[in-house]
Amino acid sequence: MKSISHCLLFISLLTISCQNQTTESSVSLFDGETFNGWEGDTLNTWRIEDGVIIGGNLNETVPHNDFLCSTTLYDNFHLKLKIKLTGTEGFVNSGIQFRSERLKEPAYEMIGYQADWGENYWAGLYDESRRNVTLIAPDSTEVLTWIKPNDWNDYEIKAEGKRIRLYINGHQSVDYTEEDDSIPQSGLIGLQIHGGAKAEAAFKAIFITKL
Repeated sequence: MKSISHCLLFISLLTISCQNQTTESSVSLFDGETFNGWEGDTLNTWRIEDGVIIGGNLNETVPHNDFLCSTTLYDNFHLKLKIKLTGTEGFVNSGIQFRSERLKEPAYEMIGYQADWGENYWAGLYDESRRNVTLIAPDSTEVLTWIKPNDWNDYEIKAEGKRIRLYINGHQSVDYTEEDDSIPQSGLIGLQIHGGAKAEAAFKAIFITKL
């Protein structure tokens, strides 16, 4: 009986250890109070309110696309965050850049993959400032049953090698494999507010696990 008890105890401790390792491998990219680890136009476009990163303005038209970028490069990862998009007029749109870089001209723009967010683009994969097309998108009718407009949504990006998967509120919206060997598979993460609308893109609970 002792050997069985010891065996069960060992399995229990091993399980707890594995759970702790999983928890520890997930890192918060936002401390809820500062822009530490991020860079961008924090004077005019991006702000922090009540533990939430907000880009844009509901009272004034956002003049152009703008991004708040990580200061760290990532290649293979599992990113989880909450996103809320609100707006009253214009092209109300947002998204999360990844494996991306800032352009030099214009300096406020980015190039790379984008997990898109907004009407007609919900939870699709867009190629920003490069191929300038939606690479793959979920069924336009089905995705509307998954999302919560003007409210918080759970968005996940899983990038492993050349395979990219997107999830919205627990539903897989995209499973894409890059076939072009010239496309970089490492880069920055960026939060977007699209230009041309009176809109706000809000983000919180941003966690990343390196794969």
